[in-house]
Amino acid sequence: MPHSFKADRLPGGRLPVLLLLLPMLLAVPLLALPASAHHLMELLHLPATPAVGLLSGFAHPLLGPDHLLFLLALSLVGLRHRASWMLGLLTTGLAGSAAGLLLPGLPGAEALVAATLVVVAMVLLDCLPRLWLLPAFALHGYVLSAAVLGWTPAPVAAYLTGLLLSQGALLLVSLTLLRKGAAALTPGLRQGLAAALLGCGAAWAWSGLVG
Repeated sequence: MPHSFKADRLPGGRLPVLLLLLPMLLAVPLLALPASAHHLMELLHLPATPAVGLLSGFAHPLLGPDHLLFLLALSLVGLRHRASWMLGLLTTGLAGSAAGLLLPGLPGAEALVAATLVVVAMVLLDCLPRLWLLPAFALHGYVLSAAVLGWTPAPVAAYLTGLLLSQGALLLVSLTLLRKGAAALTPGLRQGLAAALLGCGAAWAWSGLVG
């Protein structure tokens, strides 16, 4: 069962919260970059080997600002739940990547990924149940698999391993930072962040549909 969240029982301090919010803000303008710039293989023109696949998978969430923003936003949800909730999300993400490798080419996938920010916002505002995050994370996994289509099995497995490690580390670090600075994360600030995520997600999803 989820444990209750009481900010006054956790260590205070605004610095941990600011350390989390800063990359969230920096990720927004980076969304204008082309999709190929979010993939280490494209940036460095490297061959598809297991070692490079592992590095690429580890770096992809950091180079893809849409996915980075989604992961950081998820930590706001995780603040009110046990840390083990991340395992279900990571497993679902891997299942989505497997689906993307087997059945690529989902129409409007990029617009749907942008809309997942709306889903996170609605969960933060208690307008949607937390289970909606599972298909949202699976969709991110699906889109991330497009970077390795056509690769041989060994580099693909290494890429997915790096992706799993990177996503797990990002969720764990961001959640730890939030717990340390939970006293500064007031209900009003959480609601403001949710509203910003909702607006950005809706705008980017619309842009992806009409662009």
